[in-house]
Amino acid sequence: MIEAKNLTMIYGDSFKSVDNLSFTINKGEIVGFVGPNGAGKTTVIKMLTGILRPVEGSAFINGYDILKDSVHAKSSFAYVADNPDILLQLTGLEYINFIADIYQVPADQRNERIMELASRFGITDSLQTSMKEYSHGMRQKLMIIAALIHNPPAWILDEPMTGLDPAAAFELKQMMREHAAKGNCVLFSTHVLEVAEKLCDRILVISHGHELYQGTLEELTAQHPGQDLEQIFLQITSYQSSGGDDNA
Repeated sequence: MIEAKNLTMIYGDSFKSVDNLSFTINKGEIVGFVGPNGAGKTTVIKMLTGILRPVEGSAFINGYDILKDSVHAKSSFAYVADNPDILLQLTGLEYINFIADIYQVPADQRNERIMELASRFGITDSLQTSMKEYSHGMRQKLMIIAALIHNPPAWILDEPMTGLDPAAAFELKQMMREHAAKGNCVLFSTHVLEVAEKLCDRILVISHGHELYQGTLEELTAQHPGQDLEQIFLQITSYQSSGGDDNA
């Protein structure tokens, strides 16, 4: 389970990037995190994962406070950042083993899982290649494999499908469904509304750090009859940007 309680982040003296945001991702759920550029999605994810310390509020992963019990909390989630250009001097396999060492994954378990995930993403033959030789999409696949190597119950993914080819994106969506079906949870940010529509149990929409909507897509579309998801998204985010009620 992933839980955010009144998360707030202020940059500089007064810029409030995230304002009093609360939500819960329950076991067995896939929740899409949606919002325009600059909405605060990545800032929220960095607070959930302990990269940023909130000015106010708290975050819990599987019941562990990310700040007060960070070791247990961080061992309970997989995190895929929005930038795959990390430690590019390593080969793919070296990077995965580096992450597996951090999480103390036993050798037999890691080798089996590496082969399974690399096969699903079609990069088994590239693991011995330096990551600086990888394309953006290849690096993204590698980051996902490394993040999942310790098989944690919660997945927190920041734009995980950026750069993935259609086959890899399909495979990742299948993996999300399989993970949730086992009673685990997934939170992922996306700009692709069609993905959220087809994959998510619920969506969380924010703009300028404010919550605009939490709930199912069925409930959202019922509130806006005759409009598709793209029209609804543009309507509620533009209304909030113009100073309307955050819950519109």
